[in-house]
Amino acid sequence: MANWTEITTVEEWNDILENSTDKPLVILKHSTTCPVSASALEEYDDYLGKQPNQEVGYYLVKVIESRPVSNKIAEDIGVKHASPQILYVKNKESYWNTSHWSVTAKHIAAVLD
Repeated sequence: MANWTEITTVEEWNDILENSTDKPLVILKHSTTCPVSASALEEYDDYLGKQPNQEVGYYLVKVIESRPVSNKIAEDIGVKHASPQILYVKNKESYWNTSHWSVTAKHIAAVLD
């Protein structure tokens, strides 16, 4: 089972983005106060609890607690912030993203598998 790693600093994000040329990454932007985001996190965990793509790194950013990181991600990959939002990044660029009720295990699997 794959697990996500929380990104809490801009420095961590910079390293992860730099390494996306070697290993693509998926980030869930999660609001700890939003019921829609709680549902998205359940879907993310559901996908990761099955047979996730092992060639991808999985991350989570709490958008309220780590606002500078969330803003930097939006700036670096050119995708307007939303929450919840899932981003698939390859080679330092956004490859796919979706938000709100579209963050489902089925949708994630369709893109990654």
